[in-house]
Amino acid sequence: MKISILTGALAKALLAGSMLLGASVVQAAECSNRGVLDDKFCDENNDLVADSPKDPADWKDPSTLVFTYTPVEDPAVYKDAFADFQKYMSKITGKKVVYYTVHSNAAEVEAMRSGRLHIAGFSTGPTGYAVNLAGYVPLAVKGTEAGFQGYNLIAIVKKDSTIKVMADLKGKLVAHTSASSNSGNLAPRALFPAEGIIPDTDYKVKYSGKHDQSIMGVASGDYDAAPVASDVFKRMVAGKRIDADNFRTIYTSPRFPTSSFGYAHNLHPDLVKKIRHAFESYRFPKEMSETFGGADRFFSVTYKSEWAVIRDIAHSTGTAYTKAGLKKLAEKDAAKAAKKAAKAAKKK
Repeated sequence: MKISILTGALAKALLAGSMLLGASVVQAAECSNRGVLDDKFCDENNDLVADSPKDPADWKDPSTLVFTYTPVEDPAVYKDAFADFQKYMSKITGKKVVYYTVHSNAAEVEAMRSGRLHIAGFSTGPTGYAVNLAGYVPLAVKGTEAGFQGYNLIAIVKKDSTIKVMADLKGKLVAHTSASSNSGNLAPRALFPAEGIIPDTDYKVKYSGKHDQSIMGVASGDYDAAPVASDVFKRMVAGKRIDADNFRTIYTSPRFPTSSFGYAHNLHPDLVKKIRHAFESYRFPKEMSETFGGADRFFSVTYKSEWAVIRDIAHSTGTAYTKAGLKKLAEKDAAKAAKKAAKAAKKK
């Protein structure tokens, strides 16, 4: 009897396994193209982002929408900055919209991949991870009627530094922000060699964690120089956190798009239409416009077009928007957080 029961259970397990395998094969067969997207997603219209699920049963229509903005600086600042937009999004969609604070790029990607995050702003570099691994669909960046708001990679030093040109960085300690950051790490690795400087070879790289921490580190003398996003630098000047006269810029890159805004690919199509309308029709109040350097609206973009230069930079540095790449990013984020916590504990 026991053998019979065991045999029956084994048969059921094998049948279930074959059914799951069959389902996977069918799913794979139904997707004619996914490009470099994770196996969870499909891209049959070749726009480089995940398509909406074919089965309506897979569409998500949550009663509460969760929104966040990239943790490039102090998360609390941006929770307040987007408060009015959240109210507007709630009015347009008819749903409650709450802010979910994230403290690392990897955590933000994982939140959307797991379904805990529905609408978000991802910084320029991590946008690729979010698209490929989390099914994120970028639709806008901050801008004006004239166009989208861009920024440059700038390399800064203290005004009284002996570093006058890029060649002077040889042998110095330079702060990069984080592994996934475009202007804080990827772009310098792709663009600096043309200036005769190779990160990690000609100068020592130390990750600060965030753009503002790199900037403050240069100001305090912890770092000799730092590649940072020009828009973050300008916001810190406008917020009187730093004095621009205390710094000198020794390099300025071509213009890049700023943080992208978008939604999870598997939201109900009717909800997506409302989300798109909210982004397209919203106009920034005065305080929000001042916070974001004069931007007064969300300017429509596509990942395929406006992010082409960012993908090129990522590819030229060997960056792969894969699970392994995200895991490394998360490990670095965790190590930085632990180091920061230990430093804070020593001060107490």
